[in-house]
Amino acid sequence: MFMKLVSRIVGTKNERELKRIQPMVAAINELEPKLKALSDDDLRGKTTEFRERIVQGATVNDLLVEAFAVVREAGRRVLNMRHFDVQMLGGIVLHEGKIAEMATGEGKTLAATLPVYLNALEGKGVHVVTVNDYLAKRDSQWMGGIYRFLGLSVGLIQHDLADTPRKLSYDADVTYGTNNEYGFDYLRDNMKFSAADFVQRDLHYAIVDEVDSILIDEARTPLIISGPAEESTEKYYQIDQIIPRLKRGATIVGGKMYEAEAQVSGDYMVDEKAKSVALTDSGMAKVEGLLGVKNLYDPAHIEFVHHVQQALKAHVLFKLDVDYVVKDGEVIIVDEFTGRLMPGRRWSDGLHQAVEAKERVKIERENQTLATITFQNYFRMYKKLAGMTGTADTEAAEFAQIYNLDVMVMPTNQPMVRTNYPDVIYKSVREKYDAVVEEIAELHKTGRPILVGTTSIEKNEKLSALLKRKGIPHQVLNAKQHEREAEIVAQAGRFKAVTIATNMAGRGTDILLGGSPKFLAAELLGRGEAPEDGVDPHELANTIEEVRQMQHYGLLDLSVNAEEYAAALAVVRKQTEAEHRQVVDQDGMHIIGTERHEARRIDNQLRGRAGRQGDPGSSRFYLSLEDDLLRLFGSDRISTIMEKLGIEEGEPIEHSMVTRAIETAQKRVEAHNFEIRKHLIEYDDVMNKQRQIIYAERRKILDGESLQDTLAEMRGEVIDEMLSLYVNAESYPEEWDLAGLTEAVKRQFDLEISWPAEEVGSLTVALLRDSIEDRALKFHEEREARLGTEVIRYLERMVMLQVVDSQWKDHLLAMDHLKEGIGLRGYGQKDPLIEYKREGFAMFEAMVERLKQQTIEYLYRVQVAPDEALAFAEARDAPPGGGGDSDHVLRPPSAPQPRAAERSLRPLSATAPIKVVGKKIGRNDDCPCGSGRKYKKCCGA
Repeated sequence: MFMKLVSRIVGTKNERELKRIQPMVAAINELEPKLKALSDDDLRGKTTEFRERIVQGATVNDLLVEAFAVVREAGRRVLNMRHFDVQMLGGIVLHEGKIAEMATGEGKTLAATLPVYLNALEGKGVHVVTVNDYLAKRDSQWMGGIYRFLGLSVGLIQHDLADTPRKLSYDADVTYGTNNEYGFDYLRDNMKFSAADFVQRDLHYAIVDEVDSILIDEARTPLIISGPAEESTEKYYQIDQIIPRLKRGATIVGGKMYEAEAQVSGDYMVDEKAKSVALTDSGMAKVEGLLGVKNLYDPAHIEFVHHVQQALKAHVLFKLDVDYVVKDGEVIIVDEFTGRLMPGRRWSDGLHQAVEAKERVKIERENQTLATITFQNYFRMYKKLAGMTGTADTEAAEFAQIYNLDVMVMPTNQPMVRTNYPDVIYKSVREKYDAVVEEIAELHKTGRPILVGTTSIEKNEKLSALLKRKGIPHQVLNAKQHEREAEIVAQAGRFKAVTIATNMAGRGTDILLGGSPKFLAAELLGRGEAPEDGVDPHELANTIEEVRQMQHYGLLDLSVNAEEYAAALAVVRKQTEAEHRQVVDQDGMHIIGTERHEARRIDNQLRGRAGRQGDPGSSRFYLSLEDDLLRLFGSDRISTIMEKLGIEEGEPIEHSMVTRAIETAQKRVEAHNFEIRKHLIEYDDVMNKQRQIIYAERRKILDGESLQDTLAEMRGEVIDEMLSLYVNAESYPEEWDLAGLTEAVKRQFDLEISWPAEEVGSLTVALLRDSIEDRALKFHEEREARLGTEVIRYLERMVMLQVVDSQWKDHLLAMDHLKEGIGLRGYGQKDPLIEYKREGFAMFEAMVERLKQQTIEYLYRVQVAPDEALAFAEARDAPPGGGGDSDHVLRPPSAPQPRAAERSLRPLSATAPIKVVGKKIGRNDDCPCGSGRKYKKCCGA
């Protein structure tokens, strides 16, 4: 109450911040007449002037007003788009490293050009992050016209881009790409064996488009680059065959147990809220019988427990055309937030293989993690981060706590006149769909465009079938039509248009009432239809000039015939203008939501498609007590109200109180999901610190820093460790295990060293240490003299890199296993997170010790013949090679593999593998070259 009173007196924080930056907008506006008078060359020359002032000590903050004014003028000349004052406000907020919430249709893409240009003047690179390749390409061409006009270079990162053009794109002043590509490039760079092969520069400044989608919705999905593990896929088929023979038991819904009698006879229970399944005792016994094992928890069969669990999830919780689709013999995940297909993404931990077995498609081999990072930790590495979206305020607390990003809500350019009607609730899904179809039919008669939002492909197609039965023409937009996504969305505002979309896919494409002239013109030419005559010659001439300007600035393909396209554009503009007036007269677009999402943001995104730039519009959500949100999170109260009121079939409840109750349920779910993401990042922060240490050491090696001091320190620590095992300084020398020490020195350094019996009594620990270290140093110096300093330095770097990579890979696997079982520590009254941090640190320290021992062992035991020295030098400068498969939770379609000389030391000579002398190596032992493969499949092949 007190805070509300304060807000009324001094205004909210958002209002105070907007008031603070308003004078900057006024100052920008004052410069407009002066800049309009400049020629194109003079305006372009401002970029050189700004950069010179930065060199002389000016900051980007000092240049903000002038730079923004220059960009506004460039936008007017190049795109015929003048930034609104509210876009200026948004640009300032983005420059200050905050999130700008701008309603749909307010021009976020254009607003971003202001801070992008300003920060690009520093020459350190600016990254614009989009949710898909289409938007990255579109925006780099469209907004890139402004940057190129002002003399900045523009790069584009696409999934199939090779390393050389990829590096050039990152070296540009402004780089467009997707969150996946940026994250994977970071991981791939930190797996390379030459600093010259890195594609990314330091992470300076990024603007994340649809920031809520990337930093909230995608936050639980780690980026993982993996290599195939040596496991058979047959077990997935074997276990999949027994799952249909298990009987479903109890179902936990809304925190209560129903069908309690089934718990006795059922083989497994389902918790829909937690999205988990669990075998009952009888189910465990049945699985043991079906698999022919006596005890599932016997160490020899323990892996079956995990695979049965994943197979149960695949059958019970993951549904075809809801969570995934099968396309071209491949299981492709459907993004739950946008309804888009996510090719290349794979569920981890064997779940994807279980779904593949269920759908009888080819099972891809399980993989072992080689490198991983979450979006949360990747984007927190930028020196300055900003974001923009139409829906961020509901997640402001999470943005502030996790990313240290404030959310600012921008005013709209025109007053918002959309009407949001209260939700309508029915008893059953059937009644709800009947009502939706009825409303669509009524509004369709009037000509109002209607956009219907559904939560899955399955419901999308169900509603489509009902409309077909009614004879209502419509467009369906879901993951199966993602190629035509932008085109379908762009035309959803046409007169009498009915569009059904999953979770408002197509974000980033404006819905214009009356339709999009550019899409319609392209469609007209695509059909080979000649535009009708009757276009005003003066108007046609202006349109041709506009089209040529679009081609000049890279906004339209040069192969397009300018005259034909301009004629088509002039014709369809008349059509869209007429339709726009018709639609506005009918109160604009109507939005229908067929279900409430767990997150209010997703509902707001759907609503936000209507009412852009002062256009009229309306929205309404239709719900039923059988919807997942109400069924799992609070249908009891509403159901009781309906029963007391005697609501009959087909009769709905419509009251603002019910809408508020649903929003309260959504808030609870959002808070729960926030806790999950917060929990995940707390665990990932442990790995993040370790990853930063390892990657920093890797970069030092690649940057050519001398390793001699590091290796000397390692050598000393390894000798000290050996001495601690075999020599007790408090006992007599005659009692020391000198035979064991001799064997250890042979094993570690490949050195024959011994002490005469008559001298043993006079030995000291210091003497032993000095003698071993002197012999080791002498051995290394002799080999350096024989092979050459350059070859030895290269050998040191390669050995150390490969040992680091091999140990890090094994450490990632060990940490995964630790995380899987750490939750059980809670039963022992211990905090699992603290236990994870403690044990994770101990495991990291143990890995570092192994790293030192292996580096020294491999460095001393690897044998390089003099005539092979040239091969080492040549391999160092060899061009990158490729090939091999890579698989991960979010898989880049073409993850580059290390060059042949980088994968292991073996290929450095075309004919001779590494020769390790000393103890015999078993064929199933890890190969001593550090490749991470079995000896029989590597140097022992």
